[in-house]
Amino acid sequence: MAHPKRKISKTRRDKRRTHYKASVPQIATDPTTGEAHLYHRAHWHEGKLYYRGQVVLESVVAEA
Repeated sequence: MAHPKRKISKTRRDKRRTHYKASVPQIATDPTTGEAHLYHRAHWHEGKLYYRGQVVLESVVAEA
């Protein structure tokens, strides 16, 4: 098993990790419903699935 010959300093370790960042997701507002959602994703609003301001799917609830 490989072992390092010298101790890696905290500075050197942290330099390597500078690229790992948390990114803030972009939020869009639907023009029809005013609902906030992620870009390029459909979202549900009052039993309907919307994408780019248009109804894509309506939920069908079976009544007993």
